[in-house]
Amino acid sequence: MQQMFEFDVVGGTAARKIISESRSEIVSVVRDAYLAHHRGDSINPNSYFLRFPGKPSARIIALPAYLGGDTDVAGIKWIGSFPENIQNNIPRASAVLLLNDYTTGYPFACLEASQISAARTAASAVLGAARLLGRTEAEKIAVVGSGIIARNIVEFFAAESWSVGEFALHDQVPDYARSLATHIRESLGHTASVSDSLSDALKGADVVVLATTAGEPYITDPDSFAPGQVVLNVSLRDVSADIVLSSYNVLDDVDHCLTAQTSPHLAELKSGNRDFVSGVLAQVLEGEVTMETDRPRIFSPFGLGVLDLAVGAYVHRRAVETGQATSVADFFGETQRWG
Repeated sequence: MQQMFEFDVVGGTAARKIISESRSEIVSVVRDAYLAHHRGDSINPNSYFLRFPGKPSARIIALPAYLGGDTDVAGIKWIGSFPENIQNNIPRASAVLLLNDYTTGYPFACLEASQISAARTAASAVLGAARLLGRTEAEKIAVVGSGIIARNIVEFFAAESWSVGEFALHDQVPDYARSLATHIRESLGHTASVSDSLSDALKGADVVVLATTAGEPYITDPDSFAPGQVVLNVSLRDVSADIVLSSYNVLDDVDHCLTAQTSPHLAELKSGNRDFVSGVLAQVLEGEVTMETDRPRIFSPFGLGVLDLAVGAYVHRRAVETGQATSVADFFGETQRWG
């Protein structure tokens, strides 16, 4: 249990530093959270979407959750997604994460969470890639979209010591792809190229990373993905229902992913059933689900609140241990019911 009435703030700079030093550990944290969730040692309600009639592409999402086991923390992530921000070179997503003590319910920390959200998303994607591909080497990894999520994913590939012949990048704004390519070459020491067309980027890739702000499917050619190719459907809405239905599909949570007009949700609406779902990632991790290589393998991670709690609790603990958390004295105005 947290020391009663302590309240810490962890800023984004500290969170980013801790994450950059701990990516492999965070992959393990995410893996353990998936397995705990699969065992039922969690509570992960539906996400709540605040939408704006005057800003149809924007939303702010609340993800409440509880994660048991060694974490034993409740909390909520409040994350805004305003895609138009990128036109002014401002990140699309901004977020905060509140952590609550399970014994008393009192919040004990507030963390800048866009870094945490990106890290748990990237760790989930790279974990899924390793399990679905069955190895940590690829001649080519195609990355579609070149924003912060894409950058984090390639950083986690590097941290997990993947052997990658080439990252092939494609973005509707070529300058974004060129910036990511420079980062991959200069900061990560990998080979990277920019593909002018989506088809060129996808061709011959062992792994495809979809990390865009797409609101509806634009990958509709039934031959877009090759048999055995692993597709990390991180942005969730890039792929047509028909492609989903003709592929193996691994989700992180079935009920959560089959909502909000995601590609798997569209596939459910079109087919009228969930038979196209091969299983969830935890089942793949446990060896309960295996797939052949005669069709593409698509991993669609909706992004569970328990993952934010797991990574957030880890970052908070490391911030306290290294003196990077700011304690707010007298945050709670009343600490006794009666004088």
